[in-house]
Amino acid sequence: MDPCPFARLIIESLALKLPQATRPAGPGRIHPSATPCFCKLRLKNFPSQTALLPLSSSSGDSLPDSATSSAGGFHLDSAALRRLSSSRHLSLRVSVYTGRMGRTCGVSTGKLLGRAHVALDLAGADSRPAVFHAGWMKLGGDAARLHIVVRSEPDPRFVFQFGGEPECSPVVFQIQGSIRQPVFSCKFSADRNSRSRSLPSDYTLNSSSSSNNRGWMRTFSGEREKPGRERKCWMVTIHDLSGSPVAAASMITPFVPSPGSDRVSRSNPGAWLILRPHGFSLSSWKPWGRLEAWRERGPVDGLGYKFELVVPDHTNSLHGGPTGNIPIAEATMSVKKGGQFCIVNSGSTRSHVKGFVMGSTVEGEGKVSKPVVQVGVQHVTCMADAALFVALSAAIDLSMDACRLFSHKLRKELCHDEHDFFS
Repeated sequence: MDPCPFARLIIESLALKLPQATRPAGPGRIHPSATPCFCKLRLKNFPSQTALLPLSSSSGDSLPDSATSSAGGFHLDSAALRRLSSSRHLSLRVSVYTGRMGRTCGVSTGKLLGRAHVALDLAGADSRPAVFHAGWMKLGGDAARLHIVVRSEPDPRFVFQFGGEPECSPVVFQIQGSIRQPVFSCKFSADRNSRSRSLPSDYTLNSSSSSNNRGWMRTFSGEREKPGRERKCWMVTIHDLSGSPVAAASMITPFVPSPGSDRVSRSNPGAWLILRPHGFSLSSWKPWGRLEAWRERGPVDGLGYKFELVVPDHTNSLHGGPTGNIPIAEATMSVKKGGQFCIVNSGSTRSHVKGFVMGSTVEGEGKVSKPVVQVGVQHVTCMADAALFVALSAAIDLSMDACRLFSHKLRKELCHDEHDFFS
């Protein structure tokens, strides 16, 4: 199982040093102790990124203590690397602004302070690390100075793609350039009885567990049904080529509309468990992760989600129940346009490996979805590890359907009742 070449362009250690004000700040003047600053990072043919800029009062050219450890970066696949490597005079453009990030009445609220360019040479970036700039640089003709580190490092990834929509039980292919090789198969089920037979019946938490674990407070086989509308009991099992189950995503908390509404709210999200086989029995599973999803309100209709790693506590491990979760990813994507479900470890979690973990495409509501899954090689020691990320990808993709407004019908593969689907 060979990975595909990728590289990351990393921007870190950002800080800004402004000239000292010689008189009280007036219109158009900058006071370094009171003015928030930010920058926009632009790379050819990529969406721009925005990062906060901490102000530095340190003297000399040493790295300021206030510098950000990681400000952002760009993920470059083999096609992007080929395109950018052939570009002449390629550079990262950094535009620095004073004022708050965002827009008011369609107009940017930041005032441009200056720009800096960092020259890039990405030839061979997929095979060796490189540093393009590390230190201070002037912002045009202004006395303001920007501290920035720009570097690249190889970031090989395994790439998988569903051969169809997850609810249609497709084959999953590994992608290597133009080669598509079957590596997994999916089995989708919306049958409660089928799920009850597949999962342990005593996997629960006690009532003293934290509110973050409330989605676990239910036995899989003894789950009490809620009255009214709900989407529940969906499960995707990932099988290897021999037919053995190697991972699964199981809906443990139904997706239900909030009272007086037809949408799943953030205060009462649906939830999935991402499971791996446990022991020698094909019907025994161990939790690896937990995914919550809901429908966000706001100017942009969005799918909100939160993913956590499940960590068993040694004192309760004999009872088979997880007691601690590590938040890994939380964000919102457009329901209309879809987006990218992404996990990047910045070092704020207990994971020993920093950097890219996984990414998965999610199509907008009502669109045909064949998720593409990328997994960093450092997180895969065997095919079963990769299968966990494939199962997670299926869960976030299916959450787009589970969070569909309850005034809308679902396709027949997702429904228990023939009156709840459209063909």
